[in-house]
Amino acid sequence: MNEAIREVLAEAGLPPLPEPLAAPLVDSHTHLDTVADIVHLDTAISLAAAREVGVTHIAQIGCDVEGSEFAEELARTHKNVIAAVAIHPNDAARLGRKKIGAALKHIDDLASAGDHVRAIGETGIDHFGTTDDEGQALQREVFAAHIAMAHEHGLTLAIHMRDARNGGEGDGPTQGRQAHDDVVDVLDSEGWPERVIMHCYSGDADLARICLSHGAYLSFSGTITFNSAGPQRDALAIVPDDRILVETDAPFLTPVPRRGKRNGPYLLPHTARFVAQQRGWDETRACQQLTDNAFSAYGGAW
Repeated sequence: MNEAIREVLAEAGLPPLPEPLAAPLVDSHTHLDTVADIVHLDTAISLAAAREVGVTHIAQIGCDVEGSEFAEELARTHKNVIAAVAIHPNDAARLGRKKIGAALKHIDDLASAGDHVRAIGETGIDHFGTTDDEGQALQREVFAAHIAMAHEHGLTLAIHMRDARNGGEGDGPTQGRQAHDDVVDVLDSEGWPERVIMHCYSGDADLARICLSHGAYLSFSGTITFNSAGPQRDALAIVPDDRILVETDAPFLTPVPRRGKRNGPYLLPHTARFVAQQRGWDETRACQQLTDNAFSAYGGAW
């Protein structure tokens, strides 16, 4: 199987399999439907490649109605996968007020589909993809609606936040703070759910302290390996051991040394090993701690 996977990855122009991890690990945020659409890598191959390197459990994240339906079905049919369902802030702005109500109703229905749906997300604020006042106002309203769903269903909330000064996917962590401040403002107004994940954490240590004061988990993607990630590394340094997650956000945000290529859950070992080095952990401890954290963040093992 290993050689067959290597051949498929090579034919697709994707990075090779890294060395397997010393213990099992969870990809706490990925988009296998988008991997299939953009990279043309079958979901079964993505899951198999991940298992080859020790990434045994996946959190599949929805960004719109179709993607949330995919996440729910994948999690329902694969015991090592859980689903998050939501309307991404940029998708909310694109839908507009005439269509957003029906979309949110569908997400609310999916949220009660069963224990395989563990989170509402990804939801939040994005000032890079949505710049007009009406779109940003609608983002805040939809974010508030998602927070209410997380409270109602007792689910984790997976948050996306990106500032207008961010250069876009692949250009490294956010440098501004407006989206971050808006996210905190809405959470303060609506009430922080019991379990909150700051997906692809792009803030600094000051923002980290605010999030941590509410018990949030900070999830670090491949961007933590970038040279531009000084503020994020400062944040990583102050996060308690039990509040750190790692993710791929595949097919985006590929870590060094494979930056510039498309991403997949099988490349998570690069990020995990970097985080372990930053924390002074050996690899086995890192995998065990990060896996325990992911299970806790999503309401229990799966």
